[in-house]
Amino acid sequence: MTSTLRIRDLDKRFGGGRTLFGFGAEKPSVHAVQSANLDVASGETLGIVGESGCGKSTLARMIVGLLPPTEGRIEIEGQDYAERAGKDPAAFGKLIQYVFQDPISSLNPRKTIRQILEAPLKLLHAMPAAERGARIDDLLDAVNLRREFLDRYPHEFSGGQAQRIGIARALAAAPRILVLDEPVSALDVSVQAQVLNLLAELKREFELTYLFISHDLAVVEAVADRVAVMYFGAIVEMAPAEKIFAKPLHHYTVLLARSAPTVGRPLGAPEAEDAELPDPLNPPPGCAFARRCPAATEICRRERPPLEENGTQHLVACHNPAR
Repeated sequence: MTSTLRIRDLDKRFGGGRTLFGFGAEKPSVHAVQSANLDVASGETLGIVGESGCGKSTLARMIVGLLPPTEGRIEIEGQDYAERAGKDPAAFGKLIQYVFQDPISSLNPRKTIRQILEAPLKLLHAMPAAERGARIDDLLDAVNLRREFLDRYPHEFSGGQAQRIGIARALAAAPRILVLDEPVSALDVSVQAQVLNLLAELKREFELTYLFISHDLAVVEAVADRVAVMYFGAIVEMAPAEKIFAKPLHHYTVLLARSAPTVGRPLGAPEAEDAELPDPLNPPPGCAFARRCPAATEICRRERPPLEENGTQHLVACHNPAR
């Protein structure tokens, strides 16, 4: 497998340090992402799922350079992200782009759609005005938007239209990779299907690689080739999508599947009412999911399980995986 994106031991901590100019008491810190390792092949869609606060958006922002990692290494097409970005800040904008969760707030309200789409063409590709018009027309065709929209402002559009504009802006950079952070969660269900179908078409047309961040298992099942499940900052399970959804091994993945609303099935609490995430400022020893896990034993409360293979192409971090 040729990796377009390779991540090794990626960590992110917020806070920490000491008071009184480094000589006082140690400040609390949050370990938002813990030693993440990922290989994403060219043309693949990797889904990253988990509850709010699990670290998936923090991971995405580090990958595109919006947040600096505390530790670890990011390689895109075999080149170190930090090293190349230091030499050529625009270089990685041409390789990887971000599609935001909230389509309206991600667009500059003071700019017309034409100005928004022209920005990456000017800044990343130094494209002359004569060529920009034709390129913008091609982008509008790709995302099924009309040309009369170009001189309007973001507040004049619906959520679905605004997300198409956001996708067109990302495509204007001609990237190889798109990081899609909850790209349909703010949209109506009918509009979600339209945007997902559009993303599938664009992936084929432009030969793109996707990192698809979501908390919605049904959406991820529809689009992903492989799935990585995150809990409390760590990847706890990773496998091809059909394996994850047919037979999840981590009890947290089982919980996510049981929590998803399904037509014809009554809603019910999938776990006890007092179940909650651990305190990020005071994480427990051992497995972070142990308090919520029905299969937890003493070793789970004492030792953190490593992410290791349990079957072909199926990685899980669990002392007592589901059977």
